Amino acid sequence: MTNKSEEQEDAEAEVERFRKDLGPFVVAAETTRMAMVFTDAKASDSPIIFANDSFLSLTGYGREEVLGQTFKFLMARGADPEALAQLEAEFEGSSGTGSENLYRRKDGSEFWAATFISPVRDERGDVVQHFASFMDLTKHKHEQAHSKMLIEELNHRVKNTLATVQSIAWQALRKASDPKAIRESIESRLFALSRSHDLLTRDDWEGAGLLDLVNVALEPFGVSNGRAERFVITGNNILLTPKATLALGIAFHELATNAVKYGAFSNATGSILIAWTIEPTPEGNRLILHWQEKDGPSVARPSYKGFGSQVIERGLAHELEAMVHLHYRADGVVCKIDIPAPQAARDG
Repeated sequence: MTNKSEEQEDAEAEVERFRKDLGPFVVAAETTRMAMVFTDAKASDSPIIFANDSFLSLTGYGREEVLGQTFKFLMARGADPEALAQLEAEFEGSSGTGSENLYRRKDGSEFWAATFISPVRDERGDVVQHFASFMDLTKHKHEQAHSKMLIEELNHRVKNTLATVQSIAWQALRKASDPKAIRESIESRLFALSRSHDLLTRDDWEGAGLLDLVNVALEPFGVSNGRAERFVITGNNILLTPKATLALGIAFHELATNAVKYGAFSNATGSILIAWTIEPTPEGNRLILHWQEKDGPSVARPSYKGFGSQVIERGLAHELEAMVHLHYRADGVVCKIDIPAPQAARDG
């Protein structure tokens, strides 16, 4: 039984023989940037008898570690029947289209490559070697997986957004009969949803700062209506998830709309305090938000719950597992929103 060094010597001798026979082709294979190997078709399992520098660079192996080996030693999935069957079809010439396989480098890392195998024939037409080239697909596969994830995430977001739009439209049609009032009700809430979307888009939908969200959500009620100085906002720019950003954006819009119609912004003297803190509890950190109105007209509990209060109380409970306390005190509306603190938080 021959040892490994003898196998390597035999492989190297075989390389020299077909190097002389094929001449310039082998020289080209040695210098090309595409990873290439030759295998001995006359031996069982078609051992590798030549590997160019690009192949060694791709796999991380030294030449002496590759010569005499079969393709199986590269396969990341080892004896995966489907992967091995694809390679077998390539060697037999029954495929002709190439195959995509997952390989393993010397350091254990994995890479995808398209593998194309062609026969090398002698003067009698017998297959004496196989010539295999490898096209690294790792970056392409990662981009493909990333694109699939983005599409799935976009699909999820669109479904959630459409569900919110459907709820907005249904509530507006249920509560109002005046076409103008219906249009204004739907448009204002869609604009609020759009502002939250724009904020998330700025950071590739990885989240949004709570302070940024409050400023964006309340901008139409402050800057454009001369009430900016009547907001007092206190809190760090805690990073919210996209889901929390959308839900809280609508909630702030509803609170501000109610303040304009009936509360602190329905007169010339009212103001609104908005503050939040992270508070530890035995079950984990909680994000506690306070909305407090003062110096507005006297407030009474409404006779029925409108869309705004349902969005705040039921919507936040459903979307964010929030505990919401909405109090209609005589000196102004107070709303406390208690939700699990985001896992990733930033202070700004």
